[in-house]
Amino acid sequence: MNAPHIPLAEPVTLKPQTLRHGMILGIFCFGFGLVLAITHQITSDDIASRALEDKQNSLSQVIPERIHDNNPVTDTLVMRNAGDKEITIYRARMGGKVTGVAYEIYGTGYAGEMKLMLGIGADGRVLGVRVLAHKETPGLGDKIEVKKGDWILRFDGLSLGNPPPERWKVKKDGGQFDQFAGATITPRGVLAAIRGGLDFFAENKTKLLEAK
Repeated sequence: MNAPHIPLAEPVTLKPQTLRHGMILGIFCFGFGLVLAITHQITSDDIASRALEDKQNSLSQVIPERIHDNNPVTDTLVMRNAGDKEITIYRARMGGKVTGVAYEIYGTGYAGEMKLMLGIGADGRVLGVRVLAHKETPGLGDKIEVKKGDWILRFDGLSLGNPPPERWKVKKDGGQFDQFAGATITPRGVLAAIRGGLDFFAENKTKLLEAK
């Protein structure tokens, strides 16, 4: 018994107008994709450049220029703090010898996490502290910013032994540092962050000051 005959499908022939539309669409998509790729490359480079400038600006405020002849932004070491958070250590050197370090520290304020940059000299003294980001109340908690007052500058030159560890608190908690009227939680969080940063330095001093 012969199998039934199934006619073959006729080949599809595209009209010239359809081909032309397809080519135009393909060229448009290619051109649009190319523009997006170029724009992404340009903006990525610009964002990276600005981030580097911001980092250099932050470090210049907590690491005095007089103590280094290198670029701390590019002389880095990655470690983990007591909370197992990975942090980048920026090292200042003079003649190859590490003269100071800086790294980000974190505290909890009234409105959430606060991020700061802490600079510490090889002798363990605070070189400087600057607030990088926070969500504290304007007119109250934002006094931790250097542009809003000199409160954050009072830590320069201090260390774990000056004042003693138990005095690294606001006066309301038995320490020696002023709090803000109506905003005790913010300075309390900053003090805890700085104290934690000093503890980290003391616990890892040998590795932090290694010349390699």
